[in-house]
Amino acid sequence: MSDSTSNLNPQHARRRARSSAMQALYQWQMSPINLKDIEEQFCADQNMSKVDLGYFHELLHEVPAKLDELDKKVSDCLDRSIEEVDPIEKALLRIGTYELLHRADIPYRIILNEAVQLAKKFGGTDGHKYINGILDKIAHDVRAVEIKAGL
Repeated sequence: MSDSTSNLNPQHARRRARSSAMQALYQWQMSPINLKDIEEQFCADQNMSKVDLGYFHELLHEVPAKLDELDKKVSDCLDRSIEEVDPIEKALLRIGTYELLHRADIPYRIILNEAVQLAKKFGGTDGHKYINGILDKIAHDVRAVEIKAGL
């Protein structure tokens, strides 16, 4: 983390990083703007002083880099094609799935809770229930040991 974020609560800074990354990925999904340009725009136009910028960068670049893997995992749990999923929900499912698969250091309950909270804030009326259901299925597949241990 940079000096400007070293005094922040790490959980709050990471929560803000997820929120910013979700918005940036939404923008990327909706228009063919280069990820580097989106990142520069966010850092210039948004107050990023309380955001874990390293984590924002990781999510913004790693989710698209692993898109085929993430979309395959999500699609296996969907009741429709991924193209039919609301763009906000799609961004949240991709972030949550990325974290479940590639960030074993983050407990699955935190991943699900953060995605649900963002869906309540930015998504449709019952979008948070949909997000929770899909990510819970993925968690039971990829974090079975953690879930069984009650962590």
